[in-house]
Amino acid sequence: MLRIHFTGRDLARIRIAARPDALWETVLSFHRLRDKRGAAVFGDWRSEARARLNRETRLLGSLVPVRGYFPDFLTPPEGVLGMEPAMEALRETPHDRLRCDLGRLAACRPQLPLRHQELADGGAAPLGRLIGVLRDYHRAAVAPYWPHIRAQIEADRAARGRALLDGGADRLLSSLPRTTRWRPPVLEADYPVDRDLHLGGRGLLLLPSFFCRGTPVTFHDPELTPVLVYPVQHTPESAPAGPPRPCAADVSSLGKLVGHTRSAVLRTISTGCTTGELARRVGVSAASASQHASVLREAGLVVTLRHGSAVLHTLTPLGAALLRGGAAIPELTEATSGTAR
Repeated sequence: MLRIHFTGRDLARIRIAARPDALWETVLSFHRLRDKRGAAVFGDWRSEARARLNRETRLLGSLVPVRGYFPDFLTPPEGVLGMEPAMEALRETPHDRLRCDLGRLAACRPQLPLRHQELADGGAAPLGRLIGVLRDYHRAAVAPYWPHIRAQIEADRAARGRALLDGGADRLLSSLPRTTRWRPPVLEADYPVDRDLHLGGRGLLLLPSFFCRGTPVTFHDPELTPVLVYPVQHTPESAPAGPPRPCAADVSSLGKLVGHTRSAVLRTISTGCTTGELARRVGVSAASASQHASVLREAGLVVTLRHGSAVLHTLTPLGAALLRGGAAIPELTEATSGTAR
């Protein structure tokens, strides 16, 4: 079990990450690629990603085991800015950090390859090879699905933000997945090992993740900025979808969007709302509001997430772009430019 100890100052310094973290999603997706669980959500993605992976991934596999510790330096905080800022931060990893993290990995896995020692020595070439492997893997397994991943994470962020507004830090921490339990002043989480993390006034960054599954993840080094990576809620619609391809079903769904009422529904959902709130703001029945939201969801414009006894609707990147009047949809390359620990 992981026990995170809060002070009053920590409760005032809880943050929710503003956007998905490209490197956390990359590393955690590598876990999902190699397990067989969650086939309903990850099954098709695994098949598609494996078909694209035509380069060597043994280096990544030796750094990120199927279970257990993987190095903290693989997920620098710049990951929330996009893949390229994260790669630059990784390139600047201090030698002491590389040696410490890889030494800890060696203690867990004594049969590590020789190239790990080269990486620990801090040479530019070994680090460059690792960055190349990470970039290639991300391009094959994560970038094609980035709009969908971001939509799912932003929906979760909207739900957590609403909990914070409704009931403060207490409600927010109580709203986290069932693998966590808020017992003030301690947040408990299911975890492969027994561990205590004392925040000591530094606060906590909550980072929802699409590819995190089951138990939350945090840094091994207690001196690093405290982060709790936790899984978003998956539904039957959560399976990653690659770049949209025109088809008859898409055209049919988008054709249903014509009309003032549905435009009003889309605008209302832009700030996040429940079905009841949507009905009141637009002036329609709850059944009608639910039907409009369902059509928008089928068209890929809305994500629906259960929030307590209600459901919360938020826009996908495509829905937000449509609402902006046809402004450019965020590119897939935003992510490429730009497990216990």
